[in-house]
Amino acid sequence: MTIILASKSASRRAMLDAAGVGYQAIPAALDERAVEAGLDGCAPDEVAEALSVAKAQAVAAANPARLVLGSDSLVVCGGRRFDKPASRTQAAEHLRFFSGKIMELHSAAALVRDDACEWSQSSLARLHVRDLSDSFIEHYLAAEWPDVGHCVGVFRIEGLGVQLFEAIEGDQFTVLGMPLLGVLGALRELGELES
Repeated sequence: MTIILASKSASRRAMLDAAGVGYQAIPAALDERAVEAGLDGCAPDEVAEALSVAKAQAVAAANPARLVLGSDSLVVCGGRRFDKPASRTQAAEHLRFFSGKIMELHSAAALVRDDACEWSQSSLARLHVRDLSDSFIEHYLAAEWPDVGHCVGVFRIEGLGVQLFEAIEGDQFTVLGMPLLGVLGALRELGELES
């Protein structure tokens, strides 16, 4: 039986494909800002995890008895939380702010069946952004926009986004947007993968 991936993220689909996990992609129709409104005071990892659960629950409601994988990522830098940029101008502003700082990327995932969250986890990667010149930012966005507009942190590590960083602490799956090793372990425990 295949699981449902409650996401349209190409990187999350690529991770599951590479790991040999059968899935059907059904993006969640969810007002993330409305969910976040009830999470004031929560730590970033808790917010990412709660959004993962909410996305999975939204899809699970229409797919009884199916196991649904939800996932979310968020970025904190300089004490501020960043969402996906709303425009290319805002993307450039984000990149100028990130320049020379450490970006904390929280990636979370949850497995939900019907009303029950059967597993959830959050992981952290710390990405050291090098000093970025205005000309580099312009060149980068000319090549990567609008694709990076769908990415929290304004980067795809598997593309030109790797040029933003001088060091990365954390596993590659967290950076790609999902704690894959945890997901695979949970799928084995739930009998969805061979153990």
